[in-house]
Amino acid sequence: MAQTKTDLLERLRNNPNDARLAELVSCLEAEQTVDLKRDAALLRGVWELRWSSSTQPWLSQAPWLDNLQTLDPNNGHACNLLKIRGPLGSILAISVNADIKIKNQQRIDVKFRRGGLLGPKINNGQRVKLHREVKQSFPAWLDITVLDEELRICRGNAGTVFVLLKRTDLSVSEYI
Repeated sequence: MAQTKTDLLERLRNNPNDARLAELVSCLEAEQTVDLKRDAALLRGVWELRWSSSTQPWLSQAPWLDNLQTLDPNNGHACNLLKIRGPLGSILAISVNADIKIKNQQRIDVKFRRGGLLGPKINNGQRVKLHREVKQSFPAWLDITVLDEELRICRGNAGTVFVLLKRTDLSVSEYI
């Protein structure tokens, strides 16, 4: 497992479009067993999307884009954030807030609540939010297939595979 993970991390950091990523993800998933009842604390943090099987542009990795997911399972909250890297990212971003609940050893149920634009910070340090309620007409979930202190691989209800790296330089409280 150690070599597969090392190879995957190297490619994610240096060549996120490497054709072998999907194969390495599958190998690593086959080598690891996740138990969220035991390892739920590892979920907490800010995670950066580094690769996904989706063809949607907002689920792709780009050097100019921060695609972040913040998870706080103890309090049942999550936030997806999409912003341009650099100074413009502090002025405008897109965010979606959700309630999350660990359902079993691998699955997290997701209920999207509010989403929209996140603007600049104002005098009191709070960011301007132009959010509206999200009408979720389908059940959403994530199956966590690989989880440790730096890497999370999960599969969503639409079949998309996500590979995320933990951002220890960012705080959960900054986004939730």
